[in-house]
Amino acid sequence: MACSACGGRTIAFPVPAALREYAPESGAHTTLCASCLRTAPADEGPSDPTFEAVHESFPSGDAGAALALALGHLDSLALRRDAIDDCCSYAERAGADVLLTLDRLAGESDLEPQFDVERRRHQLAELLR
Repeated sequence: MACSACGGRTIAFPVPAALREYAPESGAHTTLCASCLRTAPADEGPSDPTFEAVHESFPSGDAGAALALALGHLDSLALRRDAIDDCCSYAERAGADVLLTLDRLAGESDLEPQFDVERRRHQLAELLR
């Protein structure tokens, strides 16, 4: 499936039940674009997706799903602060290092994110203190 915003490859994944309120359309499945990092609703997805198409160090499983949801909200940090905080906290509890992953994404030349990764990483570091 291609991203409706940029045409990039998308990764479908199941949304953990605790985070569904932060998913597009509060759905049980969502997609993450491997290029622009936007999220969009999905009808279904694999039970164990791989996020390596985004970056080799992107977390897998529920940690990856939570981080993907957070990335989908980072274009509007001020308006979606609670959603971002909850998704990042969930990802960290599931074993992800959110800030390290953002550092690695910031250095990835193949990405064309909808937001400035370096700037958002700095803002997110302040938020997660």
